[in-house]
Amino acid sequence: MDISYIGGVTPQIQRLTDLCISNSGIDPELYGKYEVKRGLRDLNGKGVLTGLTEISEIRASRMEDGKSVPCKGKLFYRGIDVEEIISGFIADRRCGFEETTYLLLFGDLPNGEQLKEFKTLLGELMTLPTNFIRDVIMKGPSEDMMNSLARSVLTLHSYDENANDISLPNVLRQCLKLIALFPMLSVYGYQAFNFYIEKQSLFIHQPDPSLSIAENILHLLRPDSNFSELEAHVLDLALVLHAEHGGGNNSTFTTHVVTSSGTDTYSAIAAALCSLKGPKHGGANIKVMKMFEDMKQKVRDWKDDDEVSAYLEALLDKRAFDNAGLIYGMGHAVYSISDPRAEVFRVYVEKLSKEKGYEEEYSLYAKVAELAPKIIASHKKMYKGVSPNVDFFSGFAYSMLGLPLELYTPIFAVSRISGWSAHRMEELINAGKIIRPAYKSVSEERSYTPLSERK
Repeated sequence: MDISYIGGVTPQIQRLTDLCISNSGIDPELYGKYEVKRGLRDLNGKGVLTGLTEISEIRASRMEDGKSVPCKGKLFYRGIDVEEIISGFIADRRCGFEETTYLLLFGDLPNGEQLKEFKTLLGELMTLPTNFIRDVIMKGPSEDMMNSLARSVLTLHSYDENANDISLPNVLRQCLKLIALFPMLSVYGYQAFNFYIEKQSLFIHQPDPSLSIAENILHLLRPDSNFSELEAHVLDLALVLHAEHGGGNNSTFTTHVVTSSGTDTYSAIAAALCSLKGPKHGGANIKVMKMFEDMKQKVRDWKDDDEVSAYLEALLDKRAFDNAGLIYGMGHAVYSISDPRAEVFRVYVEKLSKEKGYEEEYSLYAKVAELAPKIIASHKKMYKGVSPNVDFFSGFAYSMLGLPLELYTPIFAVSRISGWSAHRMEELINAGKIIRPAYKSVSEERSYTPLSERK
């Protein structure tokens, strides 16, 4: 039987899969017996300390009478409250992602001249190799934008004369180049998919070095390149809020792990992209959007608390949407009382909903944000509360901006490449050992059976 083709599961593959399952299951009680922190988490779900960083801090609890108790969530970039950072550039009516990237990479806020020079540098780096769009992006369109983005990053290795040089100046050069190119790689990848697979019209805009990263995304994506100031500021704010979130999130930890092996920048960032692609990590806002689309069809009166509550009850009872028993966008692995990113973003999402005429949809989101924590609390014995996370509002914002669903996770990557780059530099600067956690073998020792005696 030919199983060399890609796609399709043959009966033989299914039998081998069943064999793999039958011989690979581990008794869950063994994790407790050997005190294994499964998923690098303790019994309360708190991450096990595996490293030190100066890049960002997530604060979700405080000490009170010798005990750790939940508190209002806070996020700090290089020791500065993100809410203060945002207030600074919003007050000046300017985009702040480039300033945030500078802070994450270099540890200090830039002055006016430094910020101008940094923006100019990023603008100069917004150039793909000759024919890269035609020969790499357009010739291999994919329905999965994250795979397309990862492939483009790995292919850029071939165009770099110093691809494997991991000296700090060279790695910084590579990181800055990727930060500048990610909007193009993402949008062009989508346009290739839209043209070749969806059979839609094709247009390619060149990036404008005078525009911010957020403005360039809208410029590259829209046929007429037009966008409002509020649209650009909302997207820029989303980039700032997603740029970094501690060293323990899956994709950033992946960056540390892979970097510690001494590999090249393109491989490390591609690995981080593959991590972010996972629906448990970067695809959460897509789930929120799809859940709300289902909700809007099933709930006739969006203003009726009882109707909305009934739908949320059905979600938790595995009778609605994907029957997973989850209300997507509610709760976070670290935050409990509040996600500071969601609180900041919500204000501007509401403003955008008024500009775009989506007030009713925003009211539905606000109602779910109010009702869901109470309903979840009544269903589960919880050690901490839940609140809307940043993904709860980001998908709605992207939809109002006209961003296609396929680009939601790549836009996350456009933002998080700043944090990944900072952590890659930090790992190399501190020259730590290769990250190699231990695994306890629980298999039983057996004797070898000669082939002639096996049944």
